[in-house]
Amino acid sequence: MNDRTIIRGRLLTFLRKPESASDEGCYRYESDGALIVEGGRIVACGAYADVKDKAPEGTREIDHRPHLLMPGFVDTHLHFPQMQVIGSYAGGLLEWLNTYTFPEERRFADGAHAERIATEFFDELLRNGTTTAVAYCTVHKTSADAYFAESLKRGMLMLGGKVMMDRNAPEGLLDTPEQAYEETKAVIAAWHGRGRNHVAITPRFAITSTPEQMEVARALAGEFPDLHIQTHLSENHDEIRYTCELFPEAKDYTDIYARYGLLGPKSLFGHAIHLSEREADAMSETRSVAVHCPTSNLFLGSGLFPWRTYERRGKPLRIAVATDVGGGTSYSMLATMAEAYKVQQLLGERLNPLESFYHMTLGNAETLSLSDRIGTLEPGTDADFIILDAAATPVMKLRMETVSTVTEELFLLQTLGDDRSVVETYVAGRPVKQSLSPA
Repeated sequence: MNDRTIIRGRLLTFLRKPESASDEGCYRYESDGALIVEGGRIVACGAYADVKDKAPEGTREIDHRPHLLMPGFVDTHLHFPQMQVIGSYAGGLLEWLNTYTFPEERRFADGAHAERIATEFFDELLRNGTTTAVAYCTVHKTSADAYFAESLKRGMLMLGGKVMMDRNAPEGLLDTPEQAYEETKAVIAAWHGRGRNHVAITPRFAITSTPEQMEVARALAGEFPDLHIQTHLSENHDEIRYTCELFPEAKDYTDIYARYGLLGPKSLFGHAIHLSEREADAMSETRSVAVHCPTSNLFLGSGLFPWRTYERRGKPLRIAVATDVGGGTSYSMLATMAEAYKVQQLLGERLNPLESFYHMTLGNAETLSLSDRIGTLEPGTDADFIILDAAATPVMKLRMETVSTVTEELFLLQTLGDDRSVVETYVAGRPVKQSLSPA
């Protein structure tokens, strides 16, 4: 069956990182643009008239004008088992984990519960225009199985991993080094490369893994060098102190991961707010990724991510952005970047809307080493894209009457937008948002 389709709209895709708020060379914009999608891939991209000429007569068309057509959002750090703890009242990270998160995660030993939450989780991502995410499951293999099965069912490019935890958590939420090794290998064998699934090696953070389990993480990274690694780093001052007490031989928090061979270009470190110069150097030299989670950092009072400091240093850091649900308070990457903007304002810095949308799409794809597949509308890449309406609410519609440039429109979307601004989400060329059950 021929599924070739022309998707028409105001097309926007980034070509590189913006150098300023007026850097028009960093993106491609077509006021009347289109894609041809076929077999889950983008076949052509450009002005509608040019794209139309490339399509055989009678090719089906979907017209989304006057809305924006751009790559789907990429979320580089969140926790799928935390859907039912989002918005929980707590004083800080460790209290929040012990009071709400760990008890909730114990429920994912139950496969039926894990499957139910996985369905809700993927619905919520797609409702918000997120077409790829990097998620933590729980310590239970059942949670990873549910997550990847749902991803396969939806045809999405998703990353995730069974969490490794063998201390400092309640019974029912612990594995052993041997169990972590065997079950992670089983998840890799069952799911990595199946459909569009990518398995990540996932020690939760150094507090919840013994040196023996960290050695297991090292072994897995050695056996599967192409896999991503995800963990947490320097989110909260109490966390940092406690972690360093557990590993007194290490120079600092980052050195713990370095000692176990876990730094590298496919290593994603959630938060990384309070890094010393030595730690930042180590991150930069290994091309490890610092993942900024602004709504979570503000909600838990963890700190203000020094984005510009990390960028301007002699050895700059690679930076990704993420929701960090459920410490984070929104599944929307638009709302996430609204808070990222405010964090920089508090630090006396600016974050322009071109940067925000670059990071939500191509930038995050680059930090995942997946920009050849996602985050762009380039021909040959996966057909994951979204349709955005900057006049989705009465307030936005009124404000749009005074908007005259694409950059202003993006800032409006970033500042006031949410899932209501996502008209449609396409995964591998298929529209999926409108088919979701009502929120």
